[in-house]
Amino acid sequence: MTPAAAPRSPAFSEALNQVGDIAGVGSPIAGKVRDSYAFSQYRAIVTTDRVSAFDRVIGLIPGKGAMLNTLSAWWFEQLKDLILTHFVALPHANVMLVRQAHTLPIEVVVRGYISGSTSTSLWTLYEQGARNAYGAALPDGLKKNDKLPTPVITPTTKAAFGAHDEPITSEEIVSKGVLPAALWAQVQAAALAIFARGQALADQAGLILVDTKYEFGMIDGQLALIDEVHTPDSSRYWNKASYLANPNQPISYDKEQLRLWLAANGYRGEGVIPALDASIISTLQNTYALVVQALTGKPVQPTDSRVAAIHAQVAQLKAQYV
Repeated sequence: MTPAAAPRSPAFSEALNQVGDIAGVGSPIAGKVRDSYAFSQYRAIVTTDRVSAFDRVIGLIPGKGAMLNTLSAWWFEQLKDLILTHFVALPHANVMLVRQAHTLPIEVVVRGYISGSTSTSLWTLYEQGARNAYGAALPDGLKKNDKLPTPVITPTTKAAFGAHDEPITSEEIVSKGVLPAALWAQVQAAALAIFARGQALADQAGLILVDTKYEFGMIDGQLALIDEVHTPDSSRYWNKASYLANPNQPISYDKEQLRLWLAANGYRGEGVIPALDASIISTLQNTYALVVQALTGKPVQPTDSRVAAIHAQVAQLKAQYV
């Protein structure tokens, strides 16, 4: 199966940026791209249209939040037989109701291929001579975009908003007391199982799930998958047919498009962030829509992402679940 072209929906002409305080609910806990509201044992997560790269908020992509939030909800359903997740309901395309979780202080990155363009990417480090980056032993002779003999986990610390995540090895996670050995072993096993399911479903959609980032937490003493999962923001996707035809230049369906555009416009994480132009905004909108449609088999639906609609939905959730 080859993903079909996905035209941009006119319903995404208005971008959802800041959600702000909600009467009767309170102030949000703000992240780079998601705002959340905690009440009782639940949390309402609002996925905005903010887009980030190089650990900075870069701008707005109308429709991004609705598309990726919907895709995450779909993935949580596909993975619920493998692991407990925090997902409860999707009452609005931009809003997800989840169970409160105690977040583990590690971001778990699973890589099936050696790729990337940032200074901390596995390919960049490998090209510089590293054969044990992040504690993952790699053989000599690999070329950029090669499939790894087996998927590897390259964990990082979970930095505060505005700071940079730092590489950490499995040995350091245990020796420094970040996580107990048994829990870290459970996290790794879960991450590899989730990644295998993700790769299998992506393959059926004509895609390759190249690498991805997971976040885990504890809910009532059980390990749970939280945050987002297998979106083009947290994952790298390639067009399978293009990779088989030319592994050096596969068609990319992820935020690498944005990072390359930023680099071409002189930004690599420092200095003035260039304003996103119509071309890159349209490219990313089409990318998100294509991945959603290819994986779920359903076209992207119009949605009301106005702030007033979001406020009303979150207030309704609090009234229902408190």
